[in-house]
Amino acid sequence: MPGFEFFGEEEKKEVNEVLETGILMRYGFDGPRKGIWKSKELEQAICSRFGTKYAQLTSSGTAALTTAMASLGIGAGDEVIMPAFTFVASFEAVLSVGAVPILVDIDSSLTLAPAAVEAAITPKTKCIMPVHMCGSMADLDALKAICDKHNLLLLEDACQSIGGTYKGKKLGTIGHAGTFSFDFVKTITCGEGGVVMTNDESVYTKADAYTDHGHDHLGVDRGADLHPFLGYNFRISELHAAVGLAQIRKLDQFLAIQKKNNHILKSYLEKVPGISFRTVPDPEGDSASFLTWFLPTEAATIKVIEAMKAAGILAGNFYWYANNWHYIKKWEHLKKVQSLSHLNEAQQKALQALNTKSFDQSDAIMSRCISTAISLTWTESQLHEKGTAFLNVIAKALS
Repeated sequence: MPGFEFFGEEEKKEVNEVLETGILMRYGFDGPRKGIWKSKELEQAICSRFGTKYAQLTSSGTAALTTAMASLGIGAGDEVIMPAFTFVASFEAVLSVGAVPILVDIDSSLTLAPAAVEAAITPKTKCIMPVHMCGSMADLDALKAICDKHNLLLLEDACQSIGGTYKGKKLGTIGHAGTFSFDFVKTITCGEGGVVMTNDESVYTKADAYTDHGHDHLGVDRGADLHPFLGYNFRISELHAAVGLAQIRKLDQFLAIQKKNNHILKSYLEKVPGISFRTVPDPEGDSASFLTWFLPTEAATIKVIEAMKAAGILAGNFYWYANNWHYIKKWEHLKKVQSLSHLNEAQQKALQALNTKSFDQSDAIMSRCISTAISLTWTESQLHEKGTAFLNVIAKALS
């Protein structure tokens, strides 16, 4: 990862076809666009590649999550259970529809701990939202069983796991709906973009209109469209879709390289006594975009981070525990309810409660965790050099 490492003539060709028509918007202008419909073509490619019945492109992964929630009927006062380790977009989307994010502990998979999910369910719970972090997946069998038991929605935030699978099914296509992000650092990129995937025609129809100001897209032109409900402008542009169309055709190549590079680098870290690796519920389905490893203690982890920094090899290695964007420990703006717009009372109470809620189980995991991003451009010799450097630096730090 990410796809921009393999940006080339294919992307330029697709973008230039749009530029030659001058029609950058995905809807309307049927004549001047001369049959060029990159957004439609990419949606069809997503359905084909990931095995979902419907796909609705959006302007970002955040917009995709917001659209999915609205289309699933999640709104004011509804509680959405989500993990304490994710990207800020996950809770931003929950808040944007008026719903209440209920953050719970993760387990060694770095995703939702099923026992913590079960314990957090209340009469207001509407949805469980696993976030498949760093290329791998949550325990979807356990979470799906909980959803079935309590009649809850399952919404997959699969923005970081494009191409991953769980027991033969593509991540993002297993729940009532799922989302990808196609931002600049994802496995495949549109520059900016996202998608809602679902097998439910009703959810798709709502998502299609919601992303375009409520247009039902049933008229002979945009001026003839009706507006059955409120919507917003979450449209992707033809330029962004064009980039994604070239990228999705390379996905199998990206995944093969990631898995090979991940395997080689892991073979070095396996030699270090005390290092362990994240739990992957379905190892065959790991997209391998990250190699995530644990040291025995927080103190040892900090020593290794400092040693890697001093050796100039920290870049691409993430200590999420101290990261401002991905773990609750640093989300002061969330816990202090620092919102430019007024949040509803239920949201405010839930966010304020985060200040006193214990996440000891997650802290014990994240404080020992380092994730190494797997580059598509590493040569085999560079991989071996990197592995050797890791061994030397870690051994020195822990001696």
